[in-house]
Amino acid sequence: MSYRKLGRTSSQRKALLRDLTTDLIVNGRITTTEARAKEVRKTVDKMITLAKHGDLASRRKAAAFVRNVVADVKEDGDDIRVQSALQNLFEELAPKYADRNGGYTRILKTMPRRGDGAPMVILELVD
Repeated sequence: MSYRKLGRTSSQRKALLRDLTTDLIVNGRITTTEARAKEVRKTVDKMITLAKHGDLASRRKAAAFVRNVVADVKEDGDDIRVQSALQNLFEELAPKYADRNGGYTRILKTMPRRGDGAPMVILELVD
């Protein structure tokens, strides 16, 4: 198989990747293990590529994968605008990476985890 199983069943693995992908889209940076980061990098790159297409089919494919969480709350006087992770992906990240052909993430190695010595990394979106 061409992917890491991460010691989980398929449903648990899919849920983990969805959660980490959504967290990276919302926050721009997450700290996780090296194996998880390498798998999440694949899914994040696919989601950003879908967002760059920008059509309805791409939005529906991304919506089927990305969790429906609040990314940002903006206030303009009396108006309050709640932005979801999907809106953040299509409205902010897609234009940001419009002229870039892949490689949207960066992995920075940090110290091993104290409890079990697992190699930890910081996975972040490239500016």
